[in-house]
Amino acid sequence: MGRGLFRYDVTSCETKVIPGKYGFIAQLNEGRHLKKRPTEFRIDKVIQPFDESKFNFTKVGQEEVLFRFEPGTGNKSYYCANASASSVESSPTVVTINVSPIEYGHVLLIPHVLDCMPQKIEPNSFLLALCLAREASDPYFRVGYNSLGAFATINHLHFQAYYLSVPFPLERAPTRMIMNGEGSDEVGVMVSELLDYPVRGFVFEAGCKLSAISDAIANCCFYLQNNNIPFNILISDFGHRVFLLPQCYALKQARGEVSHELLESQVNPAVWEMSGHIVLKRRKDFVEASEEYTWKLLNEVSLPDDQFLEVKEHIIGVTSLLSREEPAWIQQESNFESTSPKVTSHLPQDCLVLH
Repeated sequence: MGRGLFRYDVTSCETKVIPGKYGFIAQLNEGRHLKKRPTEFRIDKVIQPFDESKFNFTKVGQEEVLFRFEPGTGNKSYYCANASASSVESSPTVVTINVSPIEYGHVLLIPHVLDCMPQKIEPNSFLLALCLAREASDPYFRVGYNSLGAFATINHLHFQAYYLSVPFPLERAPTRMIMNGEGSDEVGVMVSELLDYPVRGFVFEAGCKLSAISDAIANCCFYLQNNNIPFNILISDFGHRVFLLPQCYALKQARGEVSHELLESQVNPAVWEMSGHIVLKRRKDFVEASEEYTWKLLNEVSLPDDQFLEVKEHIIGVTSLLSREEPAWIQQESNFESTSPKVTSHLPQDCLVLH
């Protein structure tokens, strides 16, 4: 920040918890949409080839790069402050700052940056994102992904991550188990469906083996990508809990099916908004922010019932898990009345939360 690398001071943005049952979080970030890089590709295609003539992360200045993020040897993590250039593989995975941050510590994970891969989920790259969540070793650090058509703005493979010292409402939503994987607690994957939340989606949970949840998510993403269904992903709980959220908001926008009220707010519901952290561009919207408005916005994001059920059936098939429907009351992981954790003391620059 002292070197002027950010486009604005995110720590000066006002933030508040919207009164109500769900505890949606609103941030006032006036002008962010004017300072971000414009989208340079079609919004109606989830898979598009990489175009080197458009902005991509090979054009980022080295001053924005924080560190490499690579698999090590042995079973321990370690940090090399001065790794020699000769040890860098031909296409390193890097973590960079986000010059248009939403929260404290907002970074980008760019797998094998010089390979110039398009914004598309693959098992190996997704496993890197899970490992980033694990290595951060902080419950307030979450990793997100936006597909093309779901408000990704750059067609170069990347994930986002930042610290937010309160729970996302999505993380506290009740769920119902729909699939329970065979195997030990270490490798089994459980899949649940979100309940009583404005966005319809799925929750994947796994034991110690991150590769198991990575494979399950990648298989589901293959189906969504091949069928041109946009989606967003939130990774929480050190990589052991992943939310998969298919959406259709951009398509509704293109068809003229979104109300003028929602369009006027200029909110693009990407992964953070769908998780309950709403970035607002106008003070009027921030002051008047209500649970009713937020629910209305996020409810527009979800797939229609018939399409969602079709996606659900395919997810059951591609993940090769045992189908297991249970009553909603059995599988409630938490409820919206739970107490929010205290702000972490190691994040003194967190945006102010006004209750």
